[in-house]
Amino acid sequence: MKRVLVTGASRGIGRAIVERLARDGWLPLVHYHRHSDAAREVAQACGGDTSDRGYDLAQPEDCEALWRWAVSDGPVDALVNNAGIYRAMPFDHADEEQFVENMQAHFWTNLRAPLLLARRFVQQQRPGAVVNVASRVGFKGEAGASAYAASKAALINLTRSLAVELAPKGLRFFGIAPGWVETAMARPGMQERGEEIVAGIPLGRVGTPEDCAEVVSFLLKPEAEYLSGVVIDINGASYFH
Repeated sequence: MKRVLVTGASRGIGRAIVERLARDGWLPLVHYHRHSDAAREVAQACGGDTSDRGYDLAQPEDCEALWRWAVSDGPVDALVNNAGIYRAMPFDHADEEQFVENMQAHFWTNLRAPLLLARRFVQQQRPGAVVNVASRVGFKGEAGASAYAASKAALINLTRSLAVELAPKGLRFFGIAPGWVETAMARPGMQERGEEIVAGIPLGRVGTPEDCAEVVSFLLKPEAEYLSGVVIDINGASYFH
């Protein structure tokens, strides 16, 4: 059975991806940081596996430990880098220490962790696929969220660069760029200005985690093997680039 490591998979988009890939016949390896009970629940329900401890992907040593756990029972055939953080902060925030910490946290979790895990994936020296979960904001930017937007923009171009470099080795790299999706991360914004958000989406609703999971499912199928390097928008026609 093919094995797929999905980060940030205890809830939201990550959980939906695990559930969808399990129906496709994958054995999901469920990463979590804090939500151990939820991770165990989804892993058990999907016939997958999860670790005895959580891993903080902002820490390089935890990225390495997660990878060692993931390959402890065999190689990983696909990697979905879904875990990420979003912490709004004005660019002219008065506290320099808080500003630097916020910027570092975004780049360490949203970019460095996917990079480190992708590097270990590539070093297996076997064909496979990586899907990086980026964001619409990585293309269009967002006021008050420069750290998040910059980290996701970097992830998008990392995806494209690795697709070109590693195609001769049978490795494919994809991205998805969701807009507004019904998750815990997006909930505060949707509660504050839900009508405004929906009004800006031509399809008339925000996305669901399942919308994202269906696209990831397709990208990991043989039918998508010629699409390497694409980053697919999932935003209800609310933004084009």
